[in-house]
Amino acid sequence: MPKKPRIIFMPHANIQYSQLDPARREWVCENSYRPLFELVRDGGYRIAFEASGRTLEVLNEEAPEVLALLRELVRNGQIEPVGSPFIHVMLTNIPPEVGLDTLKHGLDAWEKYTGVRPATGWNPECGWASFLPEIYREAGFRSLVMDADSFFLSFPEIREATGLSYDVQGHSNKNHLFKIEEYIKDKPEFLRYLTNPSEAPNGLRMIFRSDCMANPMLWYLMGATEGMRKEPVSSDEIRTMLSNWKRRIADSGSFIMPYAEDAEYIGTSAYFYVKQFNQARFFEPEPASVGRFRELLEIAKELDYEFSTPSEVIAESDTLIGNDLIDHIENGVAWHGGTAKAWANTEYSRLLDPVCRSVFDGIMLLRRRLGDRKELDEALKAVTSAWVSDSRWPPLPTSPGRFNVRETLDDLYAANAKMEEAMRNCGAADLRALYSPGLMKTQIRCIEENLMQRKYFGEA
Repeated sequence: MPKKPRIIFMPHANIQYSQLDPARREWVCENSYRPLFELVRDGGYRIAFEASGRTLEVLNEEAPEVLALLRELVRNGQIEPVGSPFIHVMLTNIPPEVGLDTLKHGLDAWEKYTGVRPATGWNPECGWASFLPEIYREAGFRSLVMDADSFFLSFPEIREATGLSYDVQGHSNKNHLFKIEEYIKDKPEFLRYLTNPSEAPNGLRMIFRSDCMANPMLWYLMGATEGMRKEPVSSDEIRTMLSNWKRRIADSGSFIMPYAEDAEYIGTSAYFYVKQFNQARFFEPEPASVGRFRELLEIAKELDYEFSTPSEVIAESDTLIGNDLIDHIENGVAWHGGTAKAWANTEYSRLLDPVCRSVFDGIMLLRRRLGDRKELDEALKAVTSAWVSDSRWPPLPTSPGRFNVRETLDDLYAANAKMEEAMRNCGAADLRALYSPGLMKTQIRCIEENLMQRKYFGEA
């Protein structure tokens, strides 16, 4: 009897979202994550779920019953946990040493709060640099969810056929990535990367997600139009899309991963109206999207897909593609046809990143002189938190929330204070040629004055 085609849904959660006021984080846990977990439990579905370590920490502090639901689903096999950095950072824009440390910290958080250490990893925003497979393997991951769109755009023929290009000043090509599907839909030599696992040169296993499937599903969840059509995406369109991919799976592989998108679009509008229309509308209630996510799952079920998870499709696939072509993906690109370098080029990054780097360099100098100390590890965790991506995004004419930037400034002050404590406790307070906490405090205050006197997007 032929195997059923497999399908992976992977909502991913980031409680440090831009423009999500910390005071509303509990609301998101209760109105997005809770209904998602209840839907999975009650429907008997199987999915993957990614969350940063900080997201798990907030669940534990502010919504422990929701965390208990997640823990139950992980333990009974309905959810495969997917790990990521403890802090939602753009890994390509920070030192690899920081990336490795926060990846390990994120795995520790999953083990602490669910009892399970994930094997599969997620790379926030799918930013790309050549060192990423190495730090994921070194952190302990066996596989990584990859962005297919940036991979496909590394092929000159696909770039030429679609007319898509990268620009660090561009937000994304998200609503145009369907052109990739149009080009590869009858080309098994490309389709196979979406329907089979790959293996990087260092042994890291990979599966690919694409906006050509995720984006129509997102618009379906929101019940919105793309500004280029009169009616929202319908269930019939979703059914047709999944039917088409079922035929492609039969010709080229064994599975697809159509939804690897933000979990917060299930139950809330999250960032949808900012991202798509530059409207100052953040995390509005969208209870109907919970039902629509269930409909996505049911449509897949009706089409005789089998729900699966990343580790399962990798373990049970008959084909594993040796894939050294990931080295052709451009350094500094990201998902949605955008770039990680765009994040590094906002005015917030240009102010915050040099200070983060100075603090990090100071930590490394003090470690070499004073050895590994608890205070310096705490300083590293604090400066990592200061590198959180969403205090730097989005670019003009929008902006992060004032509270996002405030948290980063507080983290910088905390890191600096821990370094001062380490120097004092080691009798090295006078070694200010290594690091000057007093001078750095004035540097943080300087950018604080600049950043806090601004008017932020959405403020009256």
